[in-house]
Amino acid sequence: MLVLITYDVSTVTKAGARRLRRIARACLDYGQRVQNSVFECRVDQKNWVLLRDRLLSEMDPKQDSLRFYFLESDTVIEHFGTKAITDLESPLIF
Repeated sequence: MLVLITYDVSTVTKAGARRLRRIARACLDYGQRVQNSVFECRVDQKNWVLLRDRLLSEMDPKQDSLRFYFLESDTVIEHFGTKAITDLESPLIF
């Protein structure tokens, strides 16, 4: 499934900055950054459960927010401007 993940993490404290880095790192482990706080992640059900649990454990629900958008497999994504886009359907070899 393709999931669009957005977040808003309070960074007024060092703990907030640490949460922001950890949430971004978790998203990068499963997908690609498309905006500063927006990630596209293509995951199967097992990995979705792992990622969701990881994100929820990192965030502070009193200060931060997370949003998950479940996109259809035939969703068309148009991109304009900078930032190279990785084809999540192809093998990721770095």
